[in-house]
Amino acid sequence: MIVDFHTHIFPPLFRKERERFFFREPGFKLLYDQPKSTLIGAGDLLRQMDEEGIQRSVVFGFPWERVDHFRRHNDYILESVHRYPDRLSGFGCFSPLSSRAAMEAERCLEQGLCGIGELAVYHEGSMNRAFRQLGELAALCSRHEAILLLHTNEPVGKSYPGKAPAGLGEFYTLIREHPTTRFVLAHWGGGLFFYALMKKEVRETLRNTWFDTAASPFLYVPDIYKIAGGIIGFEKILFGSDFPLLKPGRYFSEMDSAGIPGEVLRMIKGENGARLLKLPL
Repeated sequence: MIVDFHTHIFPPLFRKERERFFFREPGFKLLYDQPKSTLIGAGDLLRQMDEEGIQRSVVFGFPWERVDHFRRHNDYILESVHRYPDRLSGFGCFSPLSSRAAMEAERCLEQGLCGIGELAVYHEGSMNRAFRQLGELAALCSRHEAILLLHTNEPVGKSYPGKAPAGLGEFYTLIREHPTTRFVLAHWGGGLFFYALMKKEVRETLRNTWFDTAASPFLYVPDIYKIAGGIIGFEKILFGSDFPLLKPGRYFSEMDSAGIPGEVLRMIKGENGARLLKLPL
């Protein structure tokens, strides 16, 4: 089984008239202002899954700030998951800065979604409030036995749209304060896994944390698979494509070039994700 743990789909109106949704949504405008920034629907994703031999994908939307936007988008995720229950697993998404964040998370989880994410804040000046609310959401996910997937990125190197201002220390503190919550840190957790090499505390703190590979071909050389697996264990790595940003085949080629053994490839490509989603293998 191949499980893609990180994909984005959008309702028809959002795809056809994206400019309508730029108002009071600086994060969306930042990432999707250019026509080449592709928006797809569930049908597009399923066709790509069939082409790439992917059995299941985790789908989510965008961390909208406006309530009407994130409710409409999450309704589409719910509709898609209920329509294709054997192919799609859904997460609810919204801005962690929203005063309705916890209420929307409850709604999504009670209606059948299995996690919350990919949550992100793309502008500076609001991170303290964002992490206070993320703490509430982490506790809520623990109560529901749901997964919390967070956008993270490396704190150094080239700047690009979507490189968020939050530091790894804030994410580490959040994880440490919520040891029963299952976290997935997108984009290799910005390299947070490296600190599991420390002798005290960190490895135990990260015991309930997984790292997805989203955007890896844009960010890291293929050696990261072996290096990360050697530090945190290959069982903690989840294949996530960030489709439609990148096609899954690009990742599979890099995994092959990294010289990863077949049994480890099976873990990364699907077995780890299936276990986290509590799916039969």
